[in-house]
Amino acid sequence: MKRTIILLTFIFAAGVSFAQKGKVTSAQNFKDSGNLEKALETIKETIDPSNEKSEKTIDWPKTWEVRGEIYQAIYQSEDENVKKLAENPLATAFESYKKALELDEKGRFGNGLKIKLTLLTNDLTNQAVEGFNSEDYEKALNAFEQILEINSMPLIKGDNPETVDTVIIYNTGLAAYNAQQYDKAIKYYKEAAEYGYNGARTYSLIASAYQMKKDTLGALEILQEGFERYPEDNNVLTSMIQIYLDQDKTEDAMKYLEMAIEQDPDNATFYFAQGTLFEKLENDEKAIESYEKAIEVDSENYGAYYNLGALYYNKGVQQIEIANSVPANENERYLEETKKADIWWEKALPYMEKCNELKPDDIMTLESLKNLYYRMKQMDKYNEMLEKLGQ
Repeated sequence: MKRTIILLTFIFAAGVSFAQKGKVTSAQNFKDSGNLEKALETIKETIDPSNEKSEKTIDWPKTWEVRGEIYQAIYQSEDENVKKLAENPLATAFESYKKALELDEKGRFGNGLKIKLTLLTNDLTNQAVEGFNSEDYEKALNAFEQILEINSMPLIKGDNPETVDTVIIYNTGLAAYNAQQYDKAIKYYKEAAEYGYNGARTYSLIASAYQMKKDTLGALEILQEGFERYPEDNNVLTSMIQIYLDQDKTEDAMKYLEMAIEQDPDNATFYFAQGTLFEKLENDEKAIESYEKAIEVDSENYGAYYNLGALYYNKGVQQIEIANSVPANENERYLEETKKADIWWEKALPYMEKCNELKPDDIMTLESLKNLYYRMKQMDKYNEMLEKLGQ
Protein backbone atom coordinates (compact mmCIF):
# COMPACT_ATOMS: atom_id res chain seq x y z
CA MET A 1 0.00 0.00 0.00
CA LYS A 2 2.82 2.37 0.88
CA ARG A 3 4.52 1.63 -2.44
CA THR A 4 1.33 2.62 -4.25
CA ILE A 5 1.07 5.90 -2.32
CA ILE A 6 4.70 6.78 -3.00
CA LEU A 7 4.28 5.98 -6.67
CA LEU A 8 1.12 8.06 -6.92
CA THR A 9 2.87 10.96 -5.16
CA PHE A 10 5.73 10.80 -7.65
CA ILE A 11 3.33 10.68 -10.57
CA PHE A 12 1.41 13.66 -9.15
CA ALA A 13 4.60 15.71 -8.64
CA ALA A 14 5.77 14.92 -12.13
CA GLY A 15 2.36 15.87 -13.44
CA VAL A 16 2.52 19.23 -11.71
CA SER A 17 6.00 19.83 -13.13
CA PHE A 18 4.95 18.93 -16.68
CA ALA A 19 1.79 21.00 -16.32
CA GLN A 20 3.75 24.06 -15.24
CA LYS A 21 6.32 23.59 -18.00
CA GLY A 22 3.37 23.24 -20.31
CA LYS A 23 2.56 26.86 -19.51
CA VAL A 24 5.89 27.84 -21.05
CA THR A 25 4.87 25.93 -24.18
CA SER A 26 1.48 27.65 -24.10
CA ALA A 27 3.14 31.03 -23.84
CA GLN A 28 5.27 30.20 -26.85
CA ASN A 29 2.20 29.04 -28.78
CA PHE A 30 0.37 32.26 -27.94
CA LYS A 31 3.39 34.18 -29.21
CA ASP A 32 3.56 32.17 -32.44
CA SER A 33 -0.16 32.75 -33.07
CA GLY A 34 0.25 36.49 -32.58
CA ASN A 35 -1.55 36.74 -29.22
CA LEU A 36 1.28 38.55 -27.49
CA GLU A 37 -0.84 39.91 -24.66
CA LYS A 38 -1.82 36.38 -23.61
CA ALA A 39 1.72 35.12 -24.20
CA LEU A 40 3.10 37.80 -21.86
CA GLU A 41 0.46 37.10 -19.21
CA THR A 42 1.22 33.36 -19.33
CA ILE A 43 5.01 33.64 -19.21
CA LYS A 44 4.80 36.02 -16.25
CA GLU A 45 3.03 33.27 -14.26
CA THR A 46 5.97 30.92 -14.85
CA ILE A 47 8.52 33.25 -13.22
CA ASP A 48 6.35 34.69 -10.47
CA PRO A 49 8.18 33.84 -7.20
CA SER A 50 4.93 34.24 -5.25
CA ASN A 51 3.40 31.41 -7.30
CA GLU A 52 4.33 28.05 -5.74
CA LYS A 53 3.97 26.29 -9.07
CA SER A 54 6.55 28.55 -10.68
CA GLU A 55 9.39 26.85 -8.80
CA LYS A 56 9.29 24.22 -11.55
CA THR A 57 9.87 26.80 -14.28
CA ILE A 58 11.58 29.81 -12.71
CA ASP A 59 15.01 28.14 -12.97
CA TRP A 60 14.35 26.42 -16.31
CA PRO A 61 16.41 27.98 -19.15
CA LYS A 62 13.60 27.41 -21.63
CA THR A 63 11.30 29.68 -19.62
CA TRP A 64 13.65 32.62 -19.99
CA GLU A 65 14.37 31.86 -23.62
CA VAL A 66 10.65 31.98 -24.44
CA ARG A 67 10.27 35.12 -22.34
CA GLY A 68 13.00 36.73 -24.47
CA GLU A 69 11.20 35.68 -27.66
CA ILE A 70 7.94 37.23 -26.46
CA TYR A 71 9.49 40.59 -25.60
CA GLN A 72 11.39 40.63 -28.88
CA ALA A 73 8.13 39.97 -30.72
CA ILE A 74 6.52 42.88 -28.85
CA TYR A 75 9.25 45.18 -30.23
CA GLN A 76 8.76 43.80 -33.75
CA SER A 77 4.97 44.24 -33.68
CA GLU A 78 3.45 47.06 -35.69
CA ASP A 79 0.38 47.15 -33.45
CA GLU A 80 0.60 50.20 -31.17
CA ASN A 81 -1.50 48.46 -28.51
CA VAL A 82 0.95 45.58 -28.43
CA LYS A 83 3.91 47.95 -28.22
CA LYS A 84 2.38 49.43 -25.06
CA LEU A 85 2.75 46.08 -23.30
CA ALA A 86 6.42 46.78 -22.51
CA GLU A 87 8.44 49.97 -22.08
CA ASN A 88 11.77 48.68 -23.37
CA PRO A 89 11.09 45.19 -24.75
CA LEU A 90 14.50 44.61 -26.35
CA ALA A 91 16.34 45.31 -23.09
CA THR A 92 14.03 42.85 -21.32
CA ALA A 93 14.53 40.29 -24.09
CA PHE A 94 18.29 40.61 -23.70
CA GLU A 95 18.12 40.18 -19.92
CA SER A 96 15.94 37.10 -20.48
CA TYR A 97 18.39 35.48 -22.90
CA LYS A 98 21.26 36.20 -20.51
CA LYS A 99 19.30 34.56 -17.69
CA ALA A 100 18.67 31.52 -19.88
CA LEU A 101 22.39 31.23 -20.58
CA GLU A 102 23.20 31.59 -16.90
CA LEU A 103 20.80 28.74 -15.98
CA ASP A 104 21.85 26.51 -18.89
CA GLU A 105 24.68 24.80 -17.02
CA LYS A 106 24.72 21.80 -19.37
CA GLY A 107 24.76 23.92 -22.54
CA ARG A 108 21.62 22.35 -24.02
CA PHE A 109 20.13 25.65 -25.18
CA GLY A 110 23.32 27.27 -26.52
CA ASN A 111 22.67 26.91 -30.25
CA GLY A 112 19.15 28.29 -30.06
CA LEU A 113 20.19 31.20 -27.85
CA LYS A 114 23.06 32.04 -30.19
CA ILE A 115 20.61 32.43 -33.07
CA LYS A 116 18.22 34.51 -30.96
CA LEU A 117 20.98 36.81 -29.73
CA THR A 118 22.14 37.31 -33.30
CA LEU A 119 18.61 38.25 -34.34
CA LEU A 120 18.36 40.50 -31.29
CA THR A 121 21.46 42.35 -32.51
CA ASN A 122 19.60 43.20 -35.72
CA ASP A 123 16.66 44.59 -33.76
CA LEU A 124 18.95 46.57 -31.46
CA THR A 125 20.67 48.05 -34.52
CA ASN A 126 17.27 49.17 -35.82
CA GLN A 127 16.47 50.65 -32.41
CA ALA A 128 19.78 52.56 -32.41
CA VAL A 129 18.98 53.99 -35.85
CA GLU A 130 15.52 54.98 -34.61
CA GLY A 131 17.18 56.74 -31.68
CA PHE A 132 19.46 58.75 -33.96
CA ASN A 133 16.66 59.66 -36.32
CA SER A 134 14.46 60.90 -33.47
CA GLU A 135 17.44 62.53 -31.69
CA ASP A 136 16.86 60.22 -28.71
CA TYR A 137 20.56 59.60 -28.24
CA GLU A 138 20.15 57.88 -24.86
CA LYS A 139 18.04 55.27 -26.61
CA ALA A 140 20.64 54.87 -29.34
CA LEU A 141 23.44 54.61 -26.78
CA ASN A 142 21.66 51.93 -24.76
CA ALA A 143 21.00 49.89 -27.88
CA PHE A 144 24.61 50.13 -29.08
CA GLU A 145 25.97 49.20 -25.64
CA GLN A 146 23.77 46.10 -25.59
CA ILE A 147 25.07 45.13 -29.04
CA LEU A 148 28.64 45.48 -27.76
CA GLU A 149 27.80 43.29 -24.77
CA ILE A 150 26.30 40.65 -27.04
CA ASN A 151 29.33 40.77 -29.33
CA SER A 152 31.64 40.22 -26.35
CA MET A 153 29.87 37.04 -25.22
CA PRO A 154 31.94 33.84 -25.65
CA LEU A 155 28.88 32.19 -27.18
CA ILE A 156 28.80 34.81 -29.96
CA LYS A 157 32.55 35.20 -30.43
CA GLY A 158 32.89 31.45 -30.92
CA ASP A 159 35.90 30.59 -33.02
CA ASN A 160 36.75 34.26 -33.75
CA PRO A 161 37.55 35.75 -30.32
CA GLU A 162 39.66 38.52 -31.86
CA THR A 163 36.87 39.85 -34.08
CA VAL A 164 35.91 43.43 -33.21
CA ASP A 165 33.08 45.48 -34.72
CA THR A 166 34.77 48.87 -34.86
CA VAL A 167 31.78 50.47 -36.60
CA ILE A 168 29.54 49.68 -33.62
CA ILE A 169 32.20 50.87 -31.15
CA TYR A 170 32.58 54.16 -33.02
CA ASN A 171 28.82 54.69 -33.30
CA THR A 172 28.45 53.98 -29.58
CA GLY A 173 30.92 56.80 -28.97
CA LEU A 174 28.97 59.05 -31.33
CA ALA A 175 25.71 58.29 -29.54
CA ALA A 176 27.34 58.93 -26.15
CA TYR A 177 28.72 62.26 -27.37
CA ASN A 178 25.33 63.39 -28.63
CA ALA A 179 23.76 62.21 -25.37
CA GLN A 180 26.30 64.47 -23.60
CA GLN A 181 27.81 61.47 -21.83
CA TYR A 182 31.34 62.59 -22.57
CA ASP A 183 33.19 60.06 -20.39
CA LYS A 184 31.54 57.24 -22.30
CA ALA A 185 32.19 59.00 -25.60
CA ILE A 186 35.90 59.22 -24.76
CA LYS A 187 35.97 55.55 -23.74
CA TYR A 188 34.41 54.26 -26.96
CA TYR A 189 36.20 56.71 -29.27
CA LYS A 190 39.53 55.71 -27.70
CA GLU A 191 38.72 52.06 -28.30
CA ALA A 192 37.88 52.81 -31.93
CA ALA A 193 41.11 54.83 -32.24
CA GLU A 194 43.15 51.88 -30.97
CA TYR A 195 41.94 49.89 -33.97
CA GLY A 196 42.66 52.81 -36.31
CA TYR A 197 38.99 53.37 -37.13
CA ASN A 198 38.34 56.65 -39.00
CA GLY A 199 42.02 57.59 -38.67
CA ALA A 200 42.95 60.98 -37.25
CA ARG A 201 39.34 62.15 -37.25
CA THR A 202 38.61 59.97 -34.22
CA TYR A 203 41.34 61.71 -32.23
CA SER A 204 39.76 65.08 -33.01
CA LEU A 205 36.44 63.75 -31.73
CA ILE A 206 38.03 62.51 -28.51
CA ALA A 207 39.57 65.94 -28.02
CA SER A 208 36.18 67.55 -28.61
CA ALA A 209 34.67 65.37 -25.87
CA TYR A 210 37.45 66.42 -23.49
CA GLN A 211 36.81 70.06 -24.31
CA MET A 212 33.10 69.63 -23.60
CA LYS A 213 34.23 68.49 -20.15
CA LYS A 214 36.42 71.61 -19.88
CA ASP A 215 39.47 69.32 -19.79
CA THR A 216 41.84 71.19 -22.09
CA LEU A 217 44.87 69.23 -20.90
CA GLY A 218 43.19 65.95 -21.77
CA ALA A 219 42.28 67.33 -25.20
CA LEU A 220 45.86 68.41 -25.91
CA GLU A 221 47.31 65.09 -24.73
CA ILE A 222 45.03 63.05 -27.01
CA LEU A 223 45.70 65.38 -29.94
CA GLN A 224 49.45 65.03 -29.45
CA GLU A 225 48.98 61.27 -29.45
CA GLY A 226 46.96 61.55 -32.65
CA PHE A 227 49.57 63.82 -34.22
CA GLU A 228 52.32 61.30 -33.46
CA ARG A 229 50.25 58.56 -35.08
CA TYR A 230 49.02 60.63 -38.04
CA PRO A 231 51.63 63.37 -38.56
CA GLU A 232 50.45 64.04 -42.12
CA ASP A 233 46.83 64.69 -41.18
CA ASN A 234 45.85 68.33 -40.79
CA ASN A 235 42.67 67.67 -38.79
CA VAL A 236 44.56 66.84 -35.61
CA LEU A 237 47.09 69.59 -36.23
CA THR A 238 44.38 72.19 -36.78
CA SER A 239 42.60 71.15 -33.59
CA MET A 240 45.83 71.51 -31.61
CA ILE A 241 46.50 74.94 -33.07
CA GLN A 242 42.98 76.09 -32.21
CA ILE A 243 43.36 75.05 -28.57
CA TYR A 244 46.69 76.86 -28.30
CA LEU A 245 45.12 79.91 -29.90
CA ASP A 246 42.19 79.79 -27.47
CA GLN A 247 44.65 79.60 -24.58
CA ASP A 248 46.82 82.42 -25.92
CA LYS A 249 49.79 80.05 -26.08
CA THR A 250 51.23 81.92 -29.02
CA GLU A 251 54.59 80.20 -29.28
CA ASP A 252 53.10 76.69 -29.20
CA ALA A 253 50.46 77.70 -31.75
CA MET A 254 53.12 79.19 -34.01
CA LYS A 255 55.23 76.04 -33.86
CA TYR A 256 52.36 73.82 -34.98
CA LEU A 257 51.17 76.38 -37.53
CA GLU A 258 54.55 76.23 -39.22
CA MET A 259 54.20 72.43 -39.40
CA ALA A 260 50.69 72.80 -40.80
CA ILE A 261 51.83 75.24 -43.48
CA GLU A 262 54.65 72.92 -44.45
CA GLN A 263 52.14 70.09 -44.89
CA ASP A 264 49.49 72.18 -46.62
CA PRO A 265 51.04 75.30 -48.21
CA ASP A 266 47.83 76.12 -50.08
CA ASN A 267 45.69 76.53 -46.97
CA ALA A 268 44.91 80.22 -46.59
CA THR A 269 43.46 79.68 -43.10
CA PHE A 270 46.90 78.76 -41.77
CA TYR A 271 48.49 81.95 -43.16
CA PHE A 272 45.64 84.02 -41.72
CA ALA A 273 46.11 82.44 -38.26
CA GLN A 274 49.85 82.98 -38.54
CA GLY A 275 49.25 86.65 -39.33
CA THR A 276 47.13 87.10 -36.19
CA LEU A 277 49.86 85.46 -34.09
CA PHE A 278 52.54 87.73 -35.53
CA GLU A 279 50.35 90.69 -34.63
CA LYS A 280 50.16 89.42 -31.05
CA LEU A 281 53.93 89.22 -31.06
CA GLU A 282 53.96 92.80 -32.40
CA ASN A 283 55.82 91.69 -35.49
CA ASP A 284 53.80 93.71 -38.02
CA GLU A 285 56.17 93.06 -40.89
CA LYS A 286 55.73 89.29 -40.59
CA ALA A 287 51.99 89.71 -40.04
CA ILE A 288 51.69 91.64 -43.30
CA GLU A 289 53.62 88.91 -45.13
CA SER A 290 51.29 86.23 -43.74
CA TYR A 291 48.11 88.13 -44.61
CA GLU A 292 49.39 88.82 -48.12
CA LYS A 293 50.20 85.13 -48.52
CA ALA A 294 46.67 84.23 -47.39
CA ILE A 295 45.26 86.57 -50.06
CA GLU A 296 47.62 85.13 -52.65
CA VAL A 297 46.32 81.65 -51.92
CA ASP A 298 42.67 82.71 -51.55
CA SER A 299 41.76 85.94 -53.34
CA GLU A 300 38.44 86.12 -51.45
CA ASN A 301 39.79 85.65 -47.93
CA TYR A 302 37.77 88.31 -46.13
CA GLY A 303 39.63 87.90 -42.83
CA ALA A 304 43.03 88.52 -44.36
CA TYR A 305 41.81 91.62 -46.25
CA TYR A 306 40.16 93.02 -43.15
CA ASN A 307 43.07 92.39 -40.78
CA LEU A 308 45.54 93.83 -43.25
CA GLY A 309 43.37 96.92 -43.76
CA ALA A 310 42.91 97.29 -40.00
CA LEU A 311 46.65 96.92 -39.41
CA TYR A 312 47.42 99.74 -41.86
CA TYR A 313 44.58 101.89 -40.49
CA ASN A 314 45.84 101.50 -36.91
CA LYS A 315 49.33 102.45 -38.02
CA GLY A 316 47.85 105.64 -39.41
CA VAL A 317 46.11 106.33 -36.09
CA GLN A 318 49.39 105.76 -34.24
CA GLN A 319 51.07 108.19 -36.62
CA ILE A 320 48.47 110.84 -35.81
CA GLU A 321 49.28 110.38 -32.13
CA ILE A 322 52.94 111.03 -33.00
CA ALA A 323 51.94 114.15 -34.95
CA ASN A 324 49.85 115.40 -32.03
CA SER A 325 52.84 115.11 -29.74
CA VAL A 326 54.78 117.62 -31.88
CA PRO A 327 55.12 120.99 -30.13
CA ALA A 328 52.63 123.61 -31.27
CA ASN A 329 55.37 125.90 -32.61
CA GLU A 330 56.65 123.20 -35.02
CA ASN A 331 53.85 123.35 -37.52
CA GLU A 332 55.95 122.23 -40.48
CA ARG A 333 57.03 119.11 -38.64
CA TYR A 334 53.44 118.48 -37.56
CA LEU A 335 52.24 118.56 -41.18
CA GLU A 336 55.04 116.24 -42.19
CA GLU A 337 54.03 113.71 -39.53
CA THR A 338 50.34 113.85 -40.47
CA LYS A 339 51.21 113.15 -44.11
CA LYS A 340 52.82 109.91 -42.96
CA ALA A 341 49.45 108.90 -41.52
CA ASP A 342 47.83 109.50 -44.90
CA ILE A 343 50.27 107.02 -46.46
CA TRP A 344 49.10 104.28 -44.07
CA TRP A 345 45.43 105.05 -44.71
CA GLU A 346 45.96 104.97 -48.45
CA LYS A 347 47.41 101.48 -47.99
CA ALA A 348 44.45 100.44 -45.84
CA LEU A 349 41.75 101.72 -48.20
CA PRO A 350 41.90 99.12 -51.03
CA TYR A 351 41.78 96.26 -48.51
CA MET A 352 38.73 97.70 -46.75
CA GLU A 353 37.02 98.38 -50.06
CA LYS A 354 37.68 94.77 -51.06
CA CYS A 355 36.05 93.69 -47.80
CA ASN A 356 33.01 95.76 -48.71
CA GLU A 357 32.94 94.08 -52.09
CA LEU A 358 33.04 90.64 -50.48
CA LYS A 359 30.52 91.49 -47.75
CA PRO A 360 28.52 94.57 -48.79
CA ASP A 361 26.29 94.60 -45.70
CA ASP A 362 28.91 93.87 -43.08
CA ILE A 363 28.58 96.53 -40.33
CA MET A 364 32.17 96.21 -39.20
CA THR A 365 33.44 96.89 -42.72
CA LEU A 366 31.08 99.83 -43.24
CA GLU A 367 32.18 101.40 -39.95
CA SER A 368 35.84 100.96 -40.87
CA LEU A 369 35.31 102.51 -44.30
CA LYS A 370 33.35 105.40 -42.79
CA ASN A 371 36.30 106.21 -40.50
CA LEU A 372 38.80 105.83 -43.32
CA TYR A 373 36.90 108.14 -45.69
CA TYR A 374 36.59 110.71 -42.90
CA ARG A 375 40.31 110.56 -42.16
CA MET A 376 41.09 110.92 -45.86
CA LYS A 377 38.57 113.76 -46.27
CA GLN A 378 36.58 111.85 -48.90
CA MET A 379 33.29 113.29 -47.65
CA ASP A 380 31.06 112.04 -50.48
CA LYS A 381 32.01 108.45 -49.71
CA TYR A 382 31.88 109.17 -46.00
CA ASN A 383 28.26 110.33 -46.37
CA GLU A 384 27.52 107.24 -48.47
CA MET A 385 28.68 105.06 -45.58
CA LEU A 386 26.58 107.05 -43.16
CA GLU A 387 23.54 106.39 -45.33
CA LYS A 388 24.26 102.66 -45.51
CA LEU A 389 24.66 102.54 -41.74
CA GLY A 390 21.43 104.47 -41.27
CA GLN A 391 23.17 107.27 -39.39
